[in-house]
This record gives sequence, C-alpha cells and structure tokens, in this order.
Amino acid sequence: MRHSPASRAAVRTTIRRAVVVAASAVLLIGPLTATANAAPADRTPELPAELVEAVQRDLGLTPEQYLERAARAQELNSYARDFRAERPSDFAGAWMSADGSPVVAVTNRDAARQAEKDGYQATVAPISADGLERALAELNRWVAALPREVSSQVNNTSIDVLNNQIVVDIVNSPLGRALNLPSLIANIQVQLTPGMPANDPAPLGGDTYITADGDVRDTPLERIGICSFGFNGVDANGDPVNITAGHCDAVARDEGGSTVYLPNRGNIDESVQIGSFTSSTAGTDSNLDYGIISLNDAGVDAGLDRPTVRGGNGSTLTVTGIARPVVGAPVCKSGQSSSFTCGVVAADHVETQLLYANGSASTIRGFATTACTLSGDSGGAIVTGTLALGVISGSNSAGAPDCVEANLVLSSSGGTSSLGISVGDIADATGTRVRTESASQ
Repeated sequence: MRHSPASRAAVRTTIRRAVVVAASAVLLIGPLTATANAAPADRTPELPAELVEAVQRDLGLTPEQYLERAARAQELNSYARDFRAERPSDFAGAWMSADGSPVVAVTNRDAARQAEKDGYQATVAPISADGLERALAELNRWVAALPREVSSQVNNTSIDVLNNQIVVDIVNSPLGRALNLPSLIANIQVQLTPGMPANDPAPLGGDTYITADGDVRDTPLERIGICSFGFNGVDANGDPVNITAGHCDAVARDEGGSTVYLPNRGNIDESVQIGSFTSSTAGTDSNLDYGIISLNDAGVDAGLDRPTVRGGNGSTLTVTGIARPVVGAPVCKSGQSSSFTCGVVAADHVETQLLYANGSASTIRGFATTACTLSGDSGGAIVTGTLALGVISGSNSAGAPDCVEANLVLSSSGGTSSLGISVGDIADATGTRVRTESASQ
C-alpha cells in the first residue's frame, strides 16, 4: 500500500532503521592475481583535504608518499604479469613491503637473480603462484560440496602471497573448530574469527543513492535500498553509467532492474530519479558483484558524467586512470557512511560468501583491503593514488556504528577487512569504461 505524504514524512528521521534492503552486505575475502595498469599523471594531483587526512591518519604517509607508492605498485604489477607469463613455474607472487619497496617472490635462486637484476627485491618461496591457485580451487570445490550447515562455517579462503600459503578463515564455533580440512592441500593456515555481523541499514549522506521498485512513491519503505555510487563511466555504446555493487540491485523485479534515485532527505517521495540498473550480478555468473546504473538526463545534469569521486564535505578527487590490485599497495575508499578511509591491499585474489539479510548467500571473487567499510558504503569507489581500483562489495565491519568502534572491536581478530571488486574485471565482463581525466567521453 502506498504511504500518505504525512506518514512518509514522519519516517524520514527513522529511515535508517526502516531501510533494510541493499545496504552493504556482510562478507570477507579470497584470491586471484591481477594484471594491467595505468600510467600515473604527469603532474602531482592535488588531493582533497579529507583524503589527505585519511592517508595520514590510516597509513601514516604524506600525500606524496601515497601517490608514489600507488604508482610504484602498478609498475610492479606490470612487471609481475610479464615475469609470470615468461616463467610461470618460477613466479610465486609480488607485493609492496611495509616500507614501500616492491618485492617479487620466486621458487628458485636463478629466478631471484633475474628479478634482482631487473631492480626488484627477491625472495624464494616453495610453491608457485599457479600451484597455490590450483590448491585454492581444490579447496573451494571441497567446501562447496559440504552440507550447507558445515560450509557456512567457512567465512572465506584466500592466498597469502607474503607467506606463500592458503588461508582458511573459519567461524570460531564448535562446528567450525571441528571442521576437518582436506590433507592434500599444502601450505594451509586455518584461522578462527567471530561469525559475520548482521546487515545494518546506513544513514543518508555523502554519495548516497536509493533504489526502488519502479516509482519510489509506490515502493514500501522496507523495499527501499541505500548504497553508494561508485565510478562514473560509459557503457559499450558510449552512454553514461555509474559502476557500483550488484547486490544493491537486490529489490529488482523480474521484468527489469531497480530504479535509482538521488534521495530527498526531507521527503523521499520527492527524490529525483537519475536512472536504473540495466545490468547486475552478485556471484551468479562471473562470481563478481557489480551493477551498472544507466543514467538519464537528470543523472547527467546532477554531475554523474564527470571523472570524480566525492569525499567528505563535498570535496572531489579526480580519477586519472585505471589500476589493478597489488598486495601491499595503498588504497583509499569513499562511501556514503564512512567517507574516506585508507588501508592497503591485503590479498589480490579472494573468494568469499556474500551473506544477505534473508539468509541466502553467493560466492564472490575480488580483492581484500584493510580499509574500514561500513553498512551503506556498498558500491562506493576504491582508489589507489588517483587511479580507479574497484568498488566496495562488503566488509567485516558493516554492522559497526563507526570506524573507531570497528577498529577497536576487530583489532583482536586481525582488524577491519573489506572486499573490493576490480573495475578491470567489471570492464572485461561488461564492456564499461571508467571515466578518467585523460579520457574524453
């Protein structure tokens, strides 16, 4: 039933509690290697003050150090991709060390000498990257074959390139502790963590959009979702789109995707429709979590055709190129709940269960970061330097009221962790392109 204007206006101050659909889903992390990169800008871009504050607070870096490390990580990614193609059995991974040095892991001294000759730090590891990925695939097949009540105890699986091993994150429960892991998998580490928190609706603010079943005025409040815009871009036909998380399209009807609105905080019935989802998936096809919002004229007029990411207090960061995840690379994310927060790439290939409020789940592939992410940040933009890296899929801190509390509560179990979906993988799957300062579209 449609709500009266009076009754809907009365709930505007309680919409955070009422909206429960398509906020940031709760999940965590697993593995895949990444490729390709974009050249850094010729000039040092001016970062918004809020991002500078987040970089200094969360990473302890100056803006110049942040940009330099982000660019160096992409250079390492390009080198590692070529090295692996030429010597697949010798390559065991690559990452940025804590001091910002690029490191290449190899399986023998001859390959180490080659990496050192090329100007990189080298370390010898027992198992190649190909070997770890084969073991991970075998482990995930085994988990998928378990009964649902047992497989639900596996939070995520990932490749730890720094220690040349597979990590299995298991719920710290009697069933989880009793889980017998297959003995055929070498170099495996099991860690116990608390179960995932329940989904929580997010407050309005920042780069927020809401979703509805057709007309927002005819959509019950419990069917309205809240998420964050990701990167502005164009589709394969050159039409304007926004690239965000696919699970934000959870309220879509069978005949089409959810409609998308810029929320009017005083009266949601007066929200402005700026487009609708024309493509979305949350692990059903490519194990990715992405959504494509096709923008109408109102969306373009609102400024969603610019290569920018919005941060706190309306500040903007101009996107200068595209990046791929590199372990140890510095990253910052912008979401409507927690604005700018920063961290590093913890794993470049992660597979995890995306859990929904109704109890269903799907397997998602992406990369892990240590940046704090809250409920409602889903779909928001993740950057490294000024390069577009991915969109937010979920985190282990979605239920926290703020990042300060999230860091305190989760510090004993490894800290905050978020799942990102590579914009490069989304581009490969959909033909969309992120708008950048260097690209005229």
